Amino acid sequence: MKIKPSDMFLGVSLAALAGYVDTAGFVGLFGLFTAHVTGNFVLIGTELGQSAEGVLLLKFLAFPSFAAGVIGARLLANACERRAINAIRPLLGSQLLLLAAFMVAAVMADAVVDPAAPIVLAAGMLGAAAMGIHNAAGKLVFSRIAPTTVMTGNVTEMLINVTDCLTGHGSPAVREKLVRFGWPMLAFALGCILGGYGYRSTGFWCLLLPLATLVLLTAMSWSAPATVPPAPSHAV
Repeated sequence: MKIKPSDMFLGVSLAALAGYVDTAGFVGLFGLFTAHVTGNFVLIGTELGQSAEGVLLLKFLAFPSFAAGVIGARLLANACERRAINAIRPLLGSQLLLLAAFMVAAVMADAVVDPAAPIVLAAGMLGAAAMGIHNAAGKLVFSRIAPTTVMTGNVTEMLINVTDCLTGHGSPAVREKLVRFGWPMLAFALGCILGGYGYRSTGFWCLLLPLATLVLLTAMSWSAPATVPPAPSHAV
């Protein structure tokens, strides 16, 4: 596909995808965050007071799985850099494969009531690994756009920019940041709503929508990585 996505389209698409997957996983997998893995620490503390051992194991395993996704993304990006390959498509493709495996495992686990069941644990680990790649890609290849997962920083940035605009300090740069951070935040919120509704309607088959989004993004045109020009020769 020859269409190259704009930064706005990319930010909105990835933010909506993250909110959608995180909410579907939270609703369907015993309150597990897949994209916002640090939120699981709060939930682990809550579960410790309730002695819910199965849920605790599910949330404990999410962290190393998320870390594996981040580390794998970094290694993949390094390998692409050595070969002068744009890492965007390999990273998106890897997330696509893991998210598809997450959907398959989650569909199989949907009727299981034991949070410590192997299929439930596998689903949680696959979902966390997929979103680990998503988070890592935001740092490695999509750093020019606003963050698309944890929205606290985006909300803070947006409120600062709105305050500046309302008090007469809204320079063009401030208005540009308001747009750049505001739309992904709204897309994330919409993704959360759609993810919750999608799971209630179709179970984990609802993940077909973010999978389709990743297929579309992966198929788009991505320019080759910039090459560093050779140093000028000083031979005489």
